[in-house]
Amino acid sequence: MKQRIEHDSMGEVRVPENALFGAQTQRAVDNFSLLQRPMPTAFIRCLAQIKSAAAAANRECGVLDPEIADALEQAAAQVAAGEYREHFPVSVFQTGSGTSTNMNMNEVLARLASQASGKDVHPNDHANCSQSSNDIIPGCIQVTAAQGWARTLQPALEKLVTTVTERSRELDEVTKTGRTHLMDAMPLTFGQELGAWACQLKECRQRFSDLLPRLCALPIGGSAVGTGVNVPEGFPDNLVKVLGQALHQDFRVAKNPFSRMAGQEVALEYSACLRSLAVTLGKINNDLRWMASGPLSGLAEITLEPLQPGSSIMPGKVNPVLPEAVLMVVAEIIGHDASVAVASHSGNFQLNVMLPLIADKLCSGFETLSWACAASERAIAGFSINRERIEQSLASNPILVTALNAVIGYEAAAAIAKRSYAEKRPVLDVAEEETGLPREQLANLLDPIRLTNTGRGKRP
Repeated sequence: MKQRIEHDSMGEVRVPENALFGAQTQRAVDNFSLLQRPMPTAFIRCLAQIKSAAAAANRECGVLDPEIADALEQAAAQVAAGEYREHFPVSVFQTGSGTSTNMNMNEVLARLASQASGKDVHPNDHANCSQSSNDIIPGCIQVTAAQGWARTLQPALEKLVTTVTERSRELDEVTKTGRTHLMDAMPLTFGQELGAWACQLKECRQRFSDLLPRLCALPIGGSAVGTGVNVPEGFPDNLVKVLGQALHQDFRVAKNPFSRMAGQEVALEYSACLRSLAVTLGKINNDLRWMASGPLSGLAEITLEPLQPGSSIMPGKVNPVLPEAVLMVVAEIIGHDASVAVASHSGNFQLNVMLPLIADKLCSGFETLSWACAASERAIAGFSINRERIEQSLASNPILVTALNAVIGYEAAAAIAKRSYAEKRPVLDVAEEETGLPREQLANLLDPIRLTNTGRGKRP
C-alpha cells in the first residue's frame, strides 16, 4: 500500500496515500488495532451534522473564514449523507473521551474542505474551532440517542402498538383461561390480555417522551472542562439552533455543561428506557411462545405463522423463531444496559472516560430494538386462534368454581373444584350434584364471559 507522510504535534506518521484522515487517526488505528470495531454509523452521521452546525455557528460568530466555513459545511453534509464511511476506522475501544473519533472527523472534513476550497483547512484550528472532544462527544451521544428514538425506534414501536391494539379489539370477545404462576386461573378475553401488552408498550413510549427534554439539553460550549474556554459568545446557541433545524428536534444548550460532561446520567436513563422496552418485549414474546406451545401436548391456544423448518432431524417441526430471536435481543439489551451503567459510573472529576462505549451500546440498542419491535409486530399480526382447544380447556377449568364462593362459600367451592379435577368432569355437572342449585342458575354463575367482567353475559 502506498503511503504519505503526515504530521501532528508528536511528529511524523505514515498514512495510506488515499486516506482522507491524517496523523492522529492513524495513531489511533495503530494503537487500538487489537479490537477493531469502528464507531457506529449513526454516531458518525450525527457527529458530522454537529460539525456542520459548528462551522455555521463559527461563521456567524465571525471566528472562521466564511469560505472555509462553507467548505466544512459541505464536507460535513457529504459525510452525514453516508459518503466516505471507510475513512472512519477508529475503534470503539479507544481513548475514553472519544478524542480519536473527534479528530478522525476533523481530519477528514479538513482534507475534503481543503480539496473543495483550495484553502489550507486545518483539523484543529478550523474543523475543531470553538470545540473540544470533551463537549462534542458527549453532546453527540445525546444527539444520536435522540435521533435514534425519533427516526428508528419510535416508528417501529408505534407500528407495534397499533397492531397489538387492533388485534386486541378483534379478539375482544374470545374468552380463554387466565394463568397465574403458570397455573390455570380465572378466565379473561384475548382482548384483555393483548390490551395489557398495548398498555405496557405505551408506557414504554411515554418513558422516552418524558426523557426527551433532558436528552436534548446538550453540553455544547463547555469546551475542555465545562468553563467554555476559547468558545466565542453566541456559539453554543447558534450551533444548537442550526442543528435543531437540520434534524427537526428541539435541541438546547444545557444549563450546566459540567454535569453533562462529567456525568452520563442522561445516557444511563436512555439505556434504562431501552431496557424497559426490551423487558416488555420479552414478556410479550414469552407469552406468545407459551400460548403457541405444543401443538399437541402444550397450550396450543394460538398458532404462530410458520416461517421455517424447526429441526434438522424431526420432520414437520415448526418453532417460534421470531419470539426466540426477540428474546436474544432482550438478553443483549440487558447486557448493554449493565455496560452503560458501569461506563456511566466512570466519570472522574470533569470528564467521563468511557464515552465511546456508551455511544456504541446506545446505538446498538435502538437499532436492534427497532428490529425486535418489527419482529414482534409480525408475530402478533400473524397468529391465529385455536378456538376449539381454547373452549375445551376453558370448559374443564376447575377454577371457574371461584364464581360460586359468594353463594356456597370457599370451602364448598374448593371441594367441587377438587372433585371436578379428579373426575375430569365439567365444573357445572359436579356443582349441580353438590349444591342442588338449578342448573340454569349455575350455568349463569359459571359463564366464562360473565366472569371476564367485560359487561357481557348474564348477571345473577
